[in-house]
Amino acid sequence: MTDGWSGEFADFTGRFAGRFGRVEPRRRMVSYLRGLLGEAERKNGWTLAEAAGDDGPQGMQRLLNHYQWDADALRDDVRDAVLENIGDPHDGVLILDETGFLKKGVRSAGVARQYSGTAGRIENSQVAVFLAYGSNRGRALIDRELYLPKDWTSDRERCRAAGIGDDVQFATKPDIGLRMLKRAVESEVPFGWVTADELYGQTGRLRLWLEENDIPHVLAVPKSQMVMTMEFFGQARAHELIGRLPDEAWQRLSCGDGAHGPREYNWAAAPIRPWRREGWDHWLLARRSTSDPTEIAYYICFCPTGTPLEKLTEIAGARWMVEECFQTAKNEAGLDHYQIRGYTPWYRHVTLSMAALVFLAILRAETKKGTRKLELMKPSCPSA
Repeated sequence: MTDGWSGEFADFTGRFAGRFGRVEPRRRMVSYLRGLLGEAERKNGWTLAEAAGDDGPQGMQRLLNHYQWDADALRDDVRDAVLENIGDPHDGVLILDETGFLKKGVRSAGVARQYSGTAGRIENSQVAVFLAYGSNRGRALIDRELYLPKDWTSDRERCRAAGIGDDVQFATKPDIGLRMLKRAVESEVPFGWVTADELYGQTGRLRLWLEENDIPHVLAVPKSQMVMTMEFFGQARAHELIGRLPDEAWQRLSCGDGAHGPREYNWAAAPIRPWRREGWDHWLLARRSTSDPTEIAYYICFCPTGTPLEKLTEIAGARWMVEECFQTAKNEAGLDHYQIRGYTPWYRHVTLSMAALVFLAILRAETKKGTRKLELMKPSCPSA
């Protein structure tokens, strides 16, 4: 047993205690989180029960399926814990992205043959949209929604069998992402920027909402994205406009440190949108590989006038933080280890996994500040 962070773990789980009206589900929550933070290779009902000293998974299953508690309220507590520890009102970044959970069968809520970034191809899977929060103090997941394909929402009997209420209707992934961004703003989450990949960046209604709410953003778009040039009523595809830039427009800059050092690319930006509000700029940003000049990514940027190119590249590069969250949550906090089919149990497990990820983020933030030793970051059996 690692005694070095048992007190912090007790304080951390104590902030969620009020969400559980009875002692038994409260204890189960603590045991569940303890198991998610343990060193078992797979973190499903059986292994979590074994870590808790139970004879079988029934207790853990009751936590996910039967006890009365609100996963959305716990999500809000998780978000607040993130902001208390790594929040940054100026340079904090909200990052939208989705990830897949490979599944067999047809009864798990939202499962379908669909593209999964996890597999890199069309697979039988569930797909969920997440909102991550990142700053120079750390990163963590703060919101989540399970994507339900139209084949599901058009079959209400199938939905009811999976515990999906009749009020849950079809929503695209960008619309789900916009819903989470609105929740973050309504909850007064302190942040300075939003970034996301092409799926969200090419959605005009999402970009428009961000502009209407004066939210700076750097959103990836496909090379075919049409943009308004600075010419009178001029339009061009993203790759065409960037292709007109002279060689001297490109600068080699790092968009942050990766596993092997600075992540350097060649960057250039072209002004777009001649009709602008005072104090705001619109740019088309391009990132070109240093080894393959044909490998170019494009971003639409909305930012305060005078924002330097270096800042835009930094925000564009911040998207790696959500990928790190997914990797850590799946490898160390059991995000994709569940063996459940229902809609509500899915939200409960994923929210508890997000809570475990936040605890790791807090420990790492403390390690970065030098207030604890690095070896305390990966406990095998914390005590509550």
